[in-house]
Amino acid sequence: MSAFPPDFARAMVRPSPNFGLRRDCERPSLIILHYTGMITGQAAEDWLCTPESEVSSHYLVHEDGSVVQMVREAGRAWHAGRSIWGGNADINSHSVGIEIVNPGHFLCYTPYPDDQIAAVIDLCRDIATRHGMLPEGILAHSDVAPGRKIDPGELFPWAVLYEAGIGHFVRPEPVGDDLPFGLGATSPAVAETQQMLADYGYGIQVSGVLDEASRIVVEAFQRHFRPERVDGLIDRSTRLTLSRLLRNLPIPPLA
Repeated sequence: MSAFPPDFARAMVRPSPNFGLRRDCERPSLIILHYTGMITGQAAEDWLCTPESEVSSHYLVHEDGSVVQMVREAGRAWHAGRSIWGGNADINSHSVGIEIVNPGHFLCYTPYPDDQIAAVIDLCRDIATRHGMLPEGILAHSDVAPGRKIDPGELFPWAVLYEAGIGHFVRPEPVGDDLPFGLGATSPAVAETQQMLADYGYGIQVSGVLDEASRIVVEAFQRHFRPERVDGLIDRSTRLTLSRLLRNLPIPPLA
């Protein structure tokens, strides 16, 4: 594939052959943030540009803040895999994928450097502005693929992004000493929590039973919005944080 002008002016271009056309979508409405989960940024960049990998991302942000674009934003990069959000199961067609260099949980998970986060903020702001994206459309890979993916993880500074005007976030309710609803619990409160998660966009069935599939979704929510304790159990802190998040959603304009 030949080089192309970058959509983000500061990006260097290294074309990946792994992309296609967006399906039933004129422009993206989501940004999905990932970590690379590889030893080095260069190894991740090479992998995303190798045909055999059958994966790609629109952008890669290195630890020093340098940005590489591999797929045009008009194209469909192969970054989200099997995923769902707001009932939409083709996240690749509706999103821009950003890989952030970090070795991840299974190698040597470390905090994200300030220069890298500053670059992620600039990149997200540029993409969201050009495509008219809503703040709540900036998500973790773990949000759209709970259980299957856990990146960019609980060390990712979502609050810092929010303070810079990127994404949707609320102050988490502190973890208390209340007895949470555990696996197998049946309660109207469990159903209410499941419904709130579904209303926000997570792929979850409202059954009133905290089964394993629901526990995994609760864990994904906690990893993004209540990282103080990520256990998948429904406690007061999780419920209040989720309720506050929904109340804090922007009010859509009247038609």
